[in-house]
Amino acid sequence: MRRFLFNIGYFLKESGRIIRLNLLSNIFTVIGTGLILFLLGLVITGADIGNRLVVMLNDEAEVNGYFSQEVTSEEMDVIAVKIGNMDGVRSTRIVDEDEAKSRMEEILGEEAKILELFSDNPFEAFIEIRINVDAMDAVINNVKNTDGIEYVRDNKEVLEKIQDITYALRILGYLMIFAVGITTLIILSHMIRQGIYNNKDQINTLKLLGSPGAFIGFPYVLTGVILTLLGGMIAAFFMVWLINSAYDSIGGTILFLPLPPRKELTDIMMLWLPGISLVLGFFGSLFGLSSIRERS
Repeated sequence: MRRFLFNIGYFLKESGRIIRLNLLSNIFTVIGTGLILFLLGLVITGADIGNRLVVMLNDEAEVNGYFSQEVTSEEMDVIAVKIGNMDGVRSTRIVDEDEAKSRMEEILGEEAKILELFSDNPFEAFIEIRINVDAMDAVINNVKNTDGIEYVRDNKEVLEKIQDITYALRILGYLMIFAVGITTLIILSHMIRQGIYNNKDQINTLKLLGSPGAFIGFPYVLTGVILTLLGGMIAAFFMVWLINSAYDSIGGTILFLPLPPRKELTDIMMLWLPGISLVLGFFGSLFGLSSIRERS
């Protein structure tokens, strides 16, 4: 360890020389890595928003049970309690005719004047049932089979579509991480191999002088880590800029879409993108160092 720290200056100097030797190629490597990690950041952000949307809908998931015509007000309360005790039901609440009409007026807005054409309130009381989405099918079947319930209205199809979208985003994220890893490893491996080839005379000289393989190879590992870290920092910078610009433009909300806190997203980008770039740079460089053993 002491010997390593003693030679750290040499390693940094040698890495700088390797970078300058193929400066244009290394600049493109940094830019390419930054673009790939930027795309990864977009996927991570989209997946996070999608997951939050599903969590929000799960918390707000509900079905509505409509009573049979012969059910009295007292029986409605009994049915509400019965349904509230079912597995998978969070809570129940009876919405009377007046509240049902008031809700529809809010939905219709200016078009609510059409309701004035009715001499009587055309809306019926119903029971609002908050449920756990995982138990949706069982709850719906149990409510349908409850005496006094004539019809059940649910948003099952909407929730299932949202869950499918989130699942697709999650799969896309995994594929993106895989693609980023493979692409970065290939780019770095090629770059390291090219650097080793360009410095083969110096490497052979160091071998003849008895330098160990770790001493010869570490500057190349350090070079790969530096280049990918620069790419990760560039990606993180642009992702933070994009997030801040988007939040400033939309004010933090898009209709009903629940956006994560701005600081939480920016912290994730600042932490994960450079961190992933470090890991990829390290393993990509090690893979490229196989050239040294092949030339031994």
